[in-house]
Amino acid sequence: MPATVPTSVPRLSASALHQLIAPYAVDRDKYPLIVIGIRGYYLNTQGAQGQNDRGIYDDAIFIDSPNATVSFNGNTDPSVFRSGSGTGEGKGMARLKAGLYTAHAFGYHRGKYLALTQTMGQVTVIRDGAPDYEDTGYFGINIHKGSYNTTSSLGCQTIYPSQWDSFINLAKDQAVRIFGNKWNKVAIPYILLENTGQI
Repeated sequence: MPATVPTSVPRLSASALHQLIAPYAVDRDKYPLIVIGIRGYYLNTQGAQGQNDRGIYDDAIFIDSPNATVSFNGNTDPSVFRSGSGTGEGKGMARLKAGLYTAHAFGYHRGKYLALTQTMGQVTVIRDGAPDYEDTGYFGINIHKGSYNTTSSLGCQTIYPSQWDSFINLAKDQAVRIFGNKWNKVAIPYILLENTGQI
């Protein structure tokens, strides 16, 4: 069964988006290009009412730069649940904790295609457990292409496949415009927000 996706892309003005991320006080002179995820953007219209779901594209991902603010249907959760404990073998499935990360840069997802890869720093994830627990480190929490039948995530942030080329081409175009030949050597901040019903 195909992974559920909304019939339209998320709709949020640049000014509204900037208000949502204002508490993070990102230095936009230093970081003019950022990516923003909103977990549960379709909280009440996709999947279970009022709940964050896994395995469907019910989240929003935005590229924001001085030249463009563009939205995409995405997923910010792992595709499935897997309870565990500790940080070694038998650890729980990871989902990225909401917050600001300067851990991503252009690289190749599993060596196959251009994506935003977690190579510039650590991130904090919340692992499935009893109870859930936090873990911080290098986990390969990339921003990459999902698939039609699944969100294709073990904790990564994924874009609906028909929108992937538009996402990565726009991100690269903006990076080249802003950073020139250093486009793939700089951190691209990622802010993950939780929709608690305010959006």
